[in-house]
Amino acid sequence: MDIKKRLKALLQEAELYRSQGLINEARSKYGNAAELVNGIANLKNKETLLQAIYEKMAALDQAKNKVEQGPAKPELSKKAQDLIKNLFTFSENKDADSASLEGAVALAKFGQFDRALIELNTLLAKEPVRVEAAKNILRCHLAVASPEDAIDQYRQWYSGDTFLPSQLETVRAYLEDILQKKGLDVTLPSPLAAQTQGIPSAAEVDTAAESEEEFLDITSIGVTFDSGSRKGQMVEFDVNFQSGNMLSLIISKKDQELIDSLKAGMKLMDMQFYSPIAIFNGAGVVSSKTQIKSGPKQGDFCLDIRITSK
Repeated sequence: MDIKKRLKALLQEAELYRSQGLINEARSKYGNAAELVNGIANLKNKETLLQAIYEKMAALDQAKNKVEQGPAKPELSKKAQDLIKNLFTFSENKDADSASLEGAVALAKFGQFDRALIELNTLLAKEPVRVEAAKNILRCHLAVASPEDAIDQYRQWYSGDTFLPSQLETVRAYLEDILQKKGLDVTLPSPLAAQTQGIPSAAEVDTAAESEEEFLDITSIGVTFDSGSRKGQMVEFDVNFQSGNMLSLIISKKDQELIDSLKAGMKLMDMQFYSPIAIFNGAGVVSSKTQIKSGPKQGDFCLDIRITSK
């Protein structure tokens, strides 16, 4: 690859990382581009090009400092957090681990990520909810715009022995699907490919099958409205958190028209569900709509949708 093409590729990569909010990665690519330009003795408009690159790097530094020096995300008292867990636990299953999982997810939905992560990590020791807890740990990292943290977390699990290979493969497929939707082409190491024979044991297959029957990962949904200004239109939403057949979406406070059109108890009869393994049609009902009072999503709305049969 000639120098001009290398420079163009570096600048394109930097801009892609910047658009995804990956400030450190973008700055690194701009730095590589500056080094490349500095190494060319007789480059036309060299100083102008360097100035433009340095301005990009300065803007990234400013954005990073603004985030780091900004006000700390508000944390609710333990009493208030406990109230959230009790009010927004929907499971009809009286199993203690399932209830604990839903309580931790409720905390995450309302921006209480520190405590949610503590409780979700504790649940990794519980076989029945291990995979679902892992997915929600990754969702916590992604919710605070840290794809690299989610990737690092997966790699830690890959290096450890907490999961069966089939369980970790489910988590890997889920995370890769989300990253691809964000425009990040990341290949994560597969635990099944690392096995000597490359074939899971019968016990592992059974475990994966049981997990799939209980939880189907939904990464995004499409809702076709039958009334209002968006009648006949399909609107797509990312699924921020999931607990069984309950999906939680975060809708920006700026989209007031959409917020007003979705009311608790509303039936959504024409929906599409997207998972890493399939796309299927179905229905749902709006279980609740609540404004988030604290955390990085303060002012936005949390919409809970329960998947139902038509």
